Amino acid sequence: MTRVKRGNVARKRRNKVLKLAKGFRGRQSKLFKVANQRVMQALRNAYRDRRKRKRDFRRLWITRINAAARQQGMSYSQLIGNMKKTNIAINRKMLAQLAVLDPETFAKVVELASQAKG
Repeated sequence: MTRVKRGNVARKRRNKVLKLAKGFRGRQSKLFKVANQRVMQALRNAYRDRRKRKRDFRRLWITRINAAARQQGMSYSQLIGNMKKTNIAINRKMLAQLAVLDPETFAKVVELASQAKG
């Protein structure tokens, strides 16, 4: 079998990992073996946290909507339930934006939703 020299391929692979490790502290950005472990961990964290970010933002929106709804005399769950009954289709992100930036409009939405009670 012929001899395979991996000089170019191996160096390119190592340099790619070291480039990804730029900004890490100390040996973690200088030595391939350590940098490789840190890069793999960083990529795992990034993958996980891209999904986690969506959950975190939804929690934030719900908290904001709940706070604004309670100022109008209604809980979050009552508001969402009544909105479904009256076919008001506004997603949580937009509701949270209304609650923060335009409280008058949010109050009107709550008023419309509260008509579902009767």
